[in-house]
Amino acid sequence: METVDKIKQQITENPIIVYMKGSPKLPSCGFSSQVAQMMINCDEQFAFVDVLQHPDIRTELPKFANWPTFPQLWVEGELVGGCDILTEMFQKGELQSLIKETAVKYKTEAE
Repeated sequence: METVDKIKQQITENPIIVYMKGSPKLPSCGFSSQVAQMMINCDEQFAFVDVLQHPDIRTELPKFANWPTFPQLWVEGELVGGCDILTEMFQKGELQSLIKETAVKYKTEAE
């Protein structure tokens, strides 16, 4: 499978997904750590991909997303942003609302 197809599949199959360096429990960079903490504080399940374990995704995703850096949060197939944007949204309570609403929508569909 081509890397771009793999990325599209991950984004399609996971309504909330974070592409980051490391994992939420063991982030490998400060920005990924901040985003992981905000996501954990939203108290909903989310998928993640450690781009350090997947150099092909680390190379292709910035081109696909037209966004050069990690972490990246994708919700329902749309790039929400990186650390700065997510921090701003979290401080305003917008990130929590977005994550909750999305999680509720998909929990209902899955049941």
